[in-house]
Amino acid sequence: MGPLGFTELVVIFFIALIVFGPEKLPDLAKTAAKGLREFRKATDGLKSNWEEHLRDAETPVNEIKKTFEEAKSDVVEASEKLLEDPTVEKPEESPAATSEEKKPDGN
Repeated sequence: MGPLGFTELVVIFFIALIVFGPEKLPDLAKTAAKGLREFRKATDGLKSNWEEHLRDAETPVNEIKKTFEEAKSDVVEASEKLLEDPTVEKPEESPAATSEEKKPDGN
């Protein structure tokens, strides 16, 4: 169902003319226009209020994301330094230690 065509608008106009009379029709049009204007103001106000609340909710989330990214980069940087540092001894597993850990208790 699309927008009203010319013939539908003419029919609606004649029905309104018959029901309300020629004296009240201009007042009715002004009242309808005023109502539509108020409705648009109200919906625009609600829309802007909704968008403002969304922006307010996004701010803390973005700050938390930034904090996590900074922490991640710090961890990556520190691990790279540790891997590059030749003075740090890397733990090596001995074959005897790994085989003892795999044996079940009581045998």
